[in-house]
Amino acid sequence: MSQVIKNFSKYRYLLGELAKKNIKLKYRRSYLGILWTMIEPLLVMIVLSAVFEKLLDRSGQDPVFAGVPFPIYVLTGRLLYSFFSSATNAAMRSIRSNSGMIKKVYVPKYMYPLSGILSNFVIFLISMIVLICVMGFYIVTGKYQAAMNWRIIMSVVPLLNLLLLTVGVGLILATLCVFFRDIEYLWSVMRMLIMYCSAIFYFASAMEPDIQALLRLNPLFGIIDNFRRSLFGQPFDLPLLGYTFGISVLFIGVGMFLFYRKQDTFILNI
Repeated sequence: MSQVIKNFSKYRYLLGELAKKNIKLKYRRSYLGILWTMIEPLLVMIVLSAVFEKLLDRSGQDPVFAGVPFPIYVLTGRLLYSFFSSATNAAMRSIRSNSGMIKKVYVPKYMYPLSGILSNFVIFLISMIVLICVMGFYIVTGKYQAAMNWRIIMSVVPLLNLLLLTVGVGLILATLCVFFRDIEYLWSVMRMLIMYCSAIFYFASAMEPDIQALLRLNPLFGIIDNFRRSLFGQPFDLPLLGYTFGISVLFIGVGMFLFYRKQDTFILNI
């Protein structure tokens, strides 16, 4: 472990440079560039709110999130899911997409999936500006009486949980994708299933108890739920918080084990 820490410290600046490169490449041929980071979630929020609040009559209130406008409820879930989806996808493809560099220059191979996750996390933090602006709009117009208290600061805890979960899942996917190319297609289906099981655009309390129990098995659901609770001034669901952190640590352990066990054979399969 000490050798791993020393190696990471030696190449930490490279991690930042790789993350910068990923961000530049993502918006290289876009006229609006980084502005899409804020425009895209805003447009998705408008569409989802129009569909699920009006057409499907999802305007009812969840007892935990009473008084929270539905667009804000949707946006909080969508932002966290978008980061998880894009970051795990980037990590999954990182080894194959950097195969040329891996064959020519020695760099700790975990830098590639980590840089993909880090670049998406930076983009995610920028997109949080949209959430602040939307909440400010509803507060100023009197449509949302925000419960401003110290719990808002604790919203960083679910975000840390989300980052840990993403790193763990990303390392597992990066390893598997080198040997099994079909993982890309399987993961696209899994991401869709995870999205529908994360209560992004519906209230979990409206589901039957059996369905609610199944939703709580999805760690992303628990992270989004606790992020919403803290952001809206509510206490954490502590059992759910403990469960999601436990799952995240488990995924990181499995991901590190698989990655370090197989990294020496990557070059034979890329």
